[in-house]
Amino acid sequence: MSRKYFGTDGVRGLVGQFPITPDFAMRLGYAAGTIMANSGTKEVIIGKDPRISGYMLESAMEAGFSAAGVGVQLTGPLPTPAIAYLAQTFRADAGVVISASHNPYHDNGIKFFSQGGTKLTDADELAIEAKLGEPMGCVESDLLGKVRRIDDAAGRYIEFCKSTFAKDRSLAGMHIVLDCANGATYHIAPNVFRELGAELTVIANKPNGTNINRECGATHLDGLQAKVQEVGADLGIAFDGDGDRVMMVSRDGEVIDGDQILYIIARHFKLAGELDGGVVGTLMANLGFELALKKLGIDFARSKVGDRYVVELLKQNNWDLGGENSGHILSLRHHSTGDGIIAALQVLNALQARGETLEQALADLTMLPQVLVNVRFSGNTAPLEDASVQAVVAEVEAEMAGRGRVLLRKSGTEPLIRVMVEAEPSFDVPALAQRIADQVQKVDAQG
Repeated sequence: MSRKYFGTDGVRGLVGQFPITPDFAMRLGYAAGTIMANSGTKEVIIGKDPRISGYMLESAMEAGFSAAGVGVQLTGPLPTPAIAYLAQTFRADAGVVISASHNPYHDNGIKFFSQGGTKLTDADELAIEAKLGEPMGCVESDLLGKVRRIDDAAGRYIEFCKSTFAKDRSLAGMHIVLDCANGATYHIAPNVFRELGAELTVIANKPNGTNINRECGATHLDGLQAKVQEVGADLGIAFDGDGDRVMMVSRDGEVIDGDQILYIIARHFKLAGELDGGVVGTLMANLGFELALKKLGIDFARSKVGDRYVVELLKQNNWDLGGENSGHILSLRHHSTGDGIIAALQVLNALQARGETLEQALADLTMLPQVLVNVRFSGNTAPLEDASVQAVVAEVEAEMAGRGRVLLRKSGTEPLIRVMVEAEPSFDVPALAQRIADQVQKVDAQG
């Protein structure tokens, strides 16, 4: 059975258009709360990023949960992984995050965490969707859920992040530029890194409700690259709007993506004799990353795209390290979900432990040229199943003759077809990717 509302990262869309409306948010809170109440659970934590629509959706969710007889604890703006952490420490039955992650402010979304701090399973989401199809009600007045605010939520999470960094090391003597994407890390990340001793230059840390991810953060690195070189910093760190992903920049302005971040952490764990099993990447992981891990004797497995699927495969293999090239990094020994701040701290810990720069830590990793083209489509066609698209893909694969690969997939959060091609440098990878993308667009236009 397919999900109707939930994508790869919760429910997401344009604010004011179904399903990101106050009435749907209230019904979603009621549906989820009713399922929780029926199983004997009575408490949920709600957090959000700083986008302006978060206040509206938070109030609506709060009303829905209360009507179902579930108490609500509000944190205010906090990174997504902070809600996963607090759901565990407060023994809440679930955590809810109101955020559209790296999307612009006019989008928003709602995602859930279980009591254990992990994303809900497909079965859980299907159960909530089934309940959404039923009329909304309300418990008796004396059974309504109460609402309160957690005043020290930020401080608790800051201390948790710091606890994942080696206690016998500090960041003293390191100059770091932080890009907080005008998002949920704006008041968290600077405190974490400053309290560990780093000299900081902080940008994009003044959210106003509408500037989240605007030409800043993990998906817009130009400003960070320029600032790192301008101030002569050792490196730069960029988070996305809700703080669950991270990208880095070297002192020379080179972008360090999720595959490279994961490689640095895995390599350090391996050389230190601390790696638990292998590493999980996704179908989007660079082939060069996979080959570099194999040279280190590290097993590698690919999951479907989406951090929930990375977690599933990690648990299936009994491993604890994985992630996506977009910057979602999972270190299950430290946290139950992807956490941008903690991932960055693990990279810095590895560099300090080995006395290396980012460039030195990546010296044995050669990334193959990889191009991702996003093609917006109407949703009324199925271009991935079209014979002409499949024919162009076959032509490209034949040209690469085993020295590259093609991946086409639908985005789980936007009406996009993602066309990825990677191959050895001798191929014109952008042209190959664009050839496939053009055919996808042509089929959709004809549909």
